[in-house]
Amino acid sequence: MSSASGAATAAGTKPKLAIYWAASCGGCEISILGIDTKILDVAAAFELVMCPCIMDGKVRDIEQLEDGAIAVCLFNGSIRNSEQEYMAQLLRRKSKVLVAFGSCAHEGCIPGLANLHDKQAIFENSYQETESTENPQRVRPQTATTVPEGTLHLPVFYDTVRTLDQTVDVDYYLPGCPPESPKIWEAIQAIVAGNLPPKGTVIGSDTTVCDDCKRIRNVKKVKQFKRTWEIIPDPEICLLEQGLLCCGIATRAGCGALCPQVNSPCIGCYGPNNDVHDFGARLMSAVASVIDADNPKDINAIISQGIPDPVGTFYRFGLAGSLLRRSKRPAGSDGGH
Repeated sequence: MSSASGAATAAGTKPKLAIYWAASCGGCEISILGIDTKILDVAAAFELVMCPCIMDGKVRDIEQLEDGAIAVCLFNGSIRNSEQEYMAQLLRRKSKVLVAFGSCAHEGCIPGLANLHDKQAIFENSYQETESTENPQRVRPQTATTVPEGTLHLPVFYDTVRTLDQTVDVDYYLPGCPPESPKIWEAIQAIVAGNLPPKGTVIGSDTTVCDDCKRIRNVKKVKQFKRTWEIIPDPEICLLEQGLLCCGIATRAGCGALCPQVNSPCIGCYGPNNDVHDFGARLMSAVASVIDADNPKDINAIISQGIPDPVGTFYRFGLAGSLLRRSKRPAGSDGGH
């Protein structure tokens, strides 16, 4: 496959790299810096044209580029509002290769849990119901506000958080919250060398975190799930078999099983393996297979006592990208926006 970065022109210009930050925490940008001095190799290989975290790039400069002028765009963050949707569409047009970079772009991640509520409920909570909020006039953000100097505009806040590929066509996915730096460097090397996998590939292993974990598994059944603060786990034994809900049994490998190495259960940020259409359903099935109970009453007791937040547990990173996608919208909602 030919290099996505493209050959340098006779004038010696470098292929362009864009990094964008939509609805996310910014951890993906920090993980890029985790490649340490290799960042100098990135600078040598690419001309960085946009990265809100480290440079003052202007949207109008991107708009003025020819379509396809950007060799590769690492797009991190889900789509929460109209500005982010516009940037996803713009960067898709301008980029030869668009990568859903990190869990928010890939599956919706933590911002996607807002899909349990609608826009009205979110605004009520944020601007009215919290104890620290004093808002007697019930002021809400407006998309357009007239002031003496002119009209101020805010992006439209959508009812539903969407993943990047629910908005535009995506070439590759680099999962993780955030992606681990070695995987980032591996992806950059592949892009520079033109050694790219088939379009639509999730860059990572197709095994599970359990396959990378060195803990001892005796295929025991679980009689009780415990919260992480309730026990000090044995550092040698499988965390799931000790009653801690470790998601490694259903989560794509690629992180090196870092969390279980430090006695912390895997929380599933690398998402599902290939051919798994719904991570939450896969994880629920895997967890159900180890519960040591025969009747529904005992099973329900084990789950309700040890897993008080099922959606936040099974769909922590993937609700927006799942088959469920969101809670039922009330009549008269804006149909996803």
